[in-house]
Amino acid sequence: MALIAQSIWVSLSTPKRSGYFHRSPHSLPALRVSMSSSLTAEQVTFTISGTFSSLKKQGKVALVPYITAGDPDLETTGKALKILDSCGCDVIELGVPYSDPLADGPVIQAAATRALQRGTNFSSIVSMLKEVVPRISCPIALFSYYNPILRLGIEKFILTIRDAGVHGLVVPDLPLEETETLRKESIKHGIELVLLTTPTTPTDRMKAICEASEGFVYLVSSVGVTGARASVNARVEALLYEIQQATSKPVAVGFGISKPEHVKQVAAWGADGAIVGSAMVRILGDASSPEEGLKELESFTKSLRAALP
Repeated sequence: MALIAQSIWVSLSTPKRSGYFHRSPHSLPALRVSMSSSLTAEQVTFTISGTFSSLKKQGKVALVPYITAGDPDLETTGKALKILDSCGCDVIELGVPYSDPLADGPVIQAAATRALQRGTNFSSIVSMLKEVVPRISCPIALFSYYNPILRLGIEKFILTIRDAGVHGLVVPDLPLEETETLRKESIKHGIELVLLTTPTTPTDRMKAICEASEGFVYLVSSVGVTGARASVNARVEALLYEIQQATSKPVAVGFGISKPEHVKQVAAWGADGAIVGSAMVRILGDASSPEEGLKELESFTKSLRAALP
């Protein structure tokens, strides 16, 4: 989904696993054995990087929606995940609500506040995921700020999300230089840590982020916090070219991507994926009822999918 405050634009990402799959025709990700030496060859998973690889071979661009867990409630979140999957989304970014979301704009901040006020916490999110993940086919990347990860303990956090069926992780407020421990634990347990680069990231740093990122490289389209914008930053086309000269890893564009014409534009510029966050969150948060929100979410998601190759 969308993320990042100007002061923290540095990087983060992740992948996920699941035991049961019913792939949609447009997205059949490659298999791979987990990187963890402690896992057996039977524990083969669909991954975020595998999903992007399969889509690229088909000439398709990934649709990556973001929603906030627990807004309006976790039951609706679970239903929303199933709807996003059935509408042809390729990776889903699920935000863990946090009290001080520096990277997020007012829409996602408000959603996080509502979710926390209603008692949503990491444990309840994990419980929901354990029930829902076996019923969806696309990988989930969890979006979490670093403090909740530290509070639980890095290894325990990674093991917990792995066991819940999560494939990836995005941590917007963790600088590249401080990712080593989290990266090691993620690699050890088969979680893909997705890192972010921004329009103001120096070239050498961008290359280092691309080298370290797994799953895909998250290109923030503009400096600032998350939120819908009228148009996509015209610099994105050049930024995509620069990143793709530095890495063969897939690049997904997020931050301010909120309309079918936006996803169509970034796809035309060569992006491997389009990330849509605040627009999704607003639909669920502003709806007159959870049922109406889910109905509108389905319609909006289908319009985005139709705009992509």
